[in-house]
Amino acid sequence: MALVPSSRGFAKTIGMVFFYAILIALALFQILPLVWLLFFSLKNNQEVFNTPLLSLPSPPRWENYVKVWVEGNIGQYFFNSVWITTVSVVLTVLLASFATFAITRMNWKWKHVVLGLFMVGLMIPIHSTLIPLFSFFMKMNLIDHPLSIVLTNIGFNLPITIMILLGFYQSFPRELEESAVMDGCSVHRMFFRIILPMTAPVIVTTTIINMIYNWNEFVFVNTFISSDEFKTLTVGIQNFIGQYTTDWGAIGATLMISVLPILIVFFFLSDKIMEGITAGAIKG
Repeated sequence: MALVPSSRGFAKTIGMVFFYAILIALALFQILPLVWLLFFSLKNNQEVFNTPLLSLPSPPRWENYVKVWVEGNIGQYFFNSVWITTVSVVLTVLLASFATFAITRMNWKWKHVVLGLFMVGLMIPIHSTLIPLFSFFMKMNLIDHPLSIVLTNIGFNLPITIMILLGFYQSFPRELEESAVMDGCSVHRMFFRIILPMTAPVIVTTTIINMIYNWNEFVFVNTFISSDEFKTLTVGIQNFIGQYTTDWGAIGATLMISVLPILIVFFFLSDKIMEGITAGAIKG
């Protein structure tokens, strides 16, 4: 009988080792494409096609990064991606916060209808809107203008942002607002001084999610933007695809540059995503 606890402890240890081994294997499986992309970006065309996928480039061709930044106009595309993503994320999160506050914390006749309309937006396929949006932006003289990208980013990301914010706002106790009103606080001041700061965890979550969506946007940019002045990284990759030749090393370097900002942000703020998503459920 004395051997039972030790045997159970041994079985538990074996189970944990097996569990962590699976997690490590899955992590390596997820990292493998990034390692391949790094090696890919440091090769020339001959090495890309004539060497194994995960072979080290010999020598590493760091000039691919210099080439895409200097000759490929990637610096301009990177700047466009940064400012378009930033503006789109800030406006989307701010407007979604306004809408969610009005729907969940204020009493007015059509709030359930408005919420339903926003949720319908989740079911609209992006590709089905390209022709109507192109026609609309053509009439508004916004074709080949970054405002067309900002507006479409906001329109398509508002529903998912509101859905994430919804549970968090509904968990707030009404006593907060009653106390603020009794102290003479206006609706606008109550929102910016009390409600908005309290939603910081879920705001971080929605910001990261919107940033990923907007940074990786390709369809709208490729459809509405034609001049190099306003292209983003995702579309700028096409500069290295020619009619007769394709510079695969330069394409790999461009992809690596476009992936790194998202990886860095996600690495430092990944815990905030789950914290924000589960915050409403925990409070409820």
